[in-house]
Amino acid sequence: MTDPQDPVLAAVDLLAPAFEGAGLDELELSIGDLHVRLARPRQPAAMAEAAPTPVAPAPAPAPAESLTPYGAPAPGMRFVSAPLTGIWYPSPSPGARPYVNEGDEVAAGQVIGLIEAMKLFNEIKSDTSGRISRVLVENGTLVKRKQPLLEIDPR
Repeated sequence: MTDPQDPVLAAVDLLAPAFEGAGLDELELSIGDLHVRLARPRQPAAMAEAAPTPVAPAPAPAPAESLTPYGAPAPGMRFVSAPLTGIWYPSPSPGARPYVNEGDEVAAGQVIGLIEAMKLFNEIKSDTSGRISRVLVENGTLVKRKQPLLEIDPR
């Protein structure tokens, strides 16, 4: 895992919302010795042809009084959260089976997905054991550090 005090990762966490909200394909920033470049992954030609159609927006969340910024885990449940900002991939390669699905049992330390950050793919591991009750992010979604990825019923 990466150092949370890393100035590059802190810059990525600050720039990611503007990058995503502006619909940019690339964003580059240099301040002194710090140089940060965010770019959307490019799909190879074969993948571009098989790219899925856009998905309808997610349904409206539960009433606001019961939500944290990303919702709240159901009573007795726990979130597994992203350790860094990047693009979430639930499987090792396009078309491959996801590492985990809703209803699967996971062990602490088991790989649950990948986050691509700065052209590096980082294995994301569960920090708890139990049964997955909800998968909270879709393939190819930009996730922020500390954003919940899965909801787990610890057993």
